[in-house]
Amino acid sequence: MAAAERERERDKDRERDREREARGRGRFRLDQPRAPRRKLLPDYDPEAFGRLSERIARFLGTGRFIVWMTVVIIMWVVWNVSVPAGLRFDQYPFIFLTLMLSLQASYAAPLILLAQNRQDDRDRVTHEQDRKSNERSIADTEYLTREIASLRLGLGEVATRDWIRSELQDLVKELEEQREVFPSESAGSRDVGDR
Repeated sequence: MAAAERERERDKDRERDREREARGRGRFRLDQPRAPRRKLLPDYDPEAFGRLSERIARFLGTGRFIVWMTVVIIMWVVWNVSVPAGLRFDQYPFIFLTLMLSLQASYAAPLILLAQNRQDDRDRVTHEQDRKSNERSIADTEYLTREIASLRLGLGEVATRDWIRSELQDLVKELEEQREVFPSESAGSRDVGDR
């Protein structure tokens, strides 16, 4: 009978959990990832778009672009002036040409600005890295300067060759003075007793 009661309690707990889940459907749970939402705009890779805009901006800033643009405009004008009236697609005021040039300029300006912004970001990162590198170099230089100064101070206390030579010369003079004051009996007999 105890097993049956436990089974009923489990069923009640499950039922309560289902009710809670049904009530909380409008809410989201923090322990589970959200389901992806539909987007109105298509997805694109901003880095790929940025690289493309840089390539276009680089091309727009070359002499090759100016030459090609000049050739296209000259061909456009020559075609619309010299061919028969039925084959012309843009009459004398060249309104369509003006529209195409305006369209090209309206796309070129934002692409150039985007490329400049990306270049500014790269320059900012490079500048920051250079600044940190310069700070490290300055810190290293200051450390080495302090070490050299401490070595100089330490060398001031170390015996140099000249100092040792002068000390030895002073000792030799003192020994010679002592010999003069206390002359030895004979040079040969001194060694005999030591053996």
